[in-house]
Amino acid sequence: MEGENTTVNEFIFLGLATNPELKIFFFAFFLVVYSVAVLGNLLIAGLVAYEPILHNPMYFLLGNLSFLDFCYSSITAPKMLAGFLSRTSSITYGGCLSQIFFFHFIGGIKIFLLTIMAYDRYVAIFHPLRYGAIMNANMCGALVWASWIGGFIHSIVQVAIIRQLPFCGPNKLDNFYCDVPQVVKLACTDTFVVELLMVSNSGLVTLMCFVVLIVSYSILLAKLRAGSALGRSKAISTCASHILVVTLIFGPCIYIYARPFYSFPLDKAVSVLYTVITPILNPFIYTLRNKDFKMALEKLKGRQGKLSP
Repeated sequence: MEGENTTVNEFIFLGLATNPELKIFFFAFFLVVYSVAVLGNLLIAGLVAYEPILHNPMYFLLGNLSFLDFCYSSITAPKMLAGFLSRTSSITYGGCLSQIFFFHFIGGIKIFLLTIMAYDRYVAIFHPLRYGAIMNANMCGALVWASWIGGFIHSIVQVAIIRQLPFCGPNKLDNFYCDVPQVVKLACTDTFVVELLMVSNSGLVTLMCFVVLIVSYSILLAKLRAGSALGRSKAISTCASHILVVTLIFGPCIYIYARPFYSFPLDKAVSVLYTVITPILNPFIYTLRNKDFKMALEKLKGRQGKLSP
């Protein structure tokens, strides 16, 4: 997987800390965060798959989002945790490209899936009588598959561009995982055109999707406030949860990718936010006040109680 004229065999992560005691503290903290993110998202995905009360388009899409969040956090967190326990943390050139591919593959799917979720809410609010017919199983499946294809195209284009860059040193990445901005800046050639392509591929697309989503949800909320009170509170709560998740996901992405690839003091903090912290927030944001999920959890507890001696 080495690019043309590339002599760098591995990249070294500078990580989040160098102090041994601070590294142990970070290891314990992020281990708990990662564990909760994995368990929370897998629980939601499992409930959506097996509980009939959650077998509708909105929860089907939410279950897919939870599975993606599980995958997303697992791309970077294990390597980060291992780095806290070792003197130096490194990754091979091929491993770095693989990490970039899967990171942007899953991230791209999430962006497209959130757009689909906004469309789902639009149909549910503006066409409630035709909702079941429009958002049927075939339509939902096709939309999810389209998001996967879109994520793959988005990611493979970036990896293909990076593979053409020569890396002849230095090889230190001021981060805890491989990402496009840091890796591109290490190339021993002029990267202006490459940065422009990457910003167009990631930053501008993300920014446009974010604007479209915010405008869409604003229109939906205005429609709800002007409508009848029946079901309005639940619908507004659902849309507000979606807006919060959209902001938490798109905000850091826009900060990282919709600007020139220069280093700023907040870069690492923002990277931690959207790679490790955000996946743990989504289960709580979507399910904390959701009656259907609470009922599904109660049914699950009831089954476990019957199985226990």
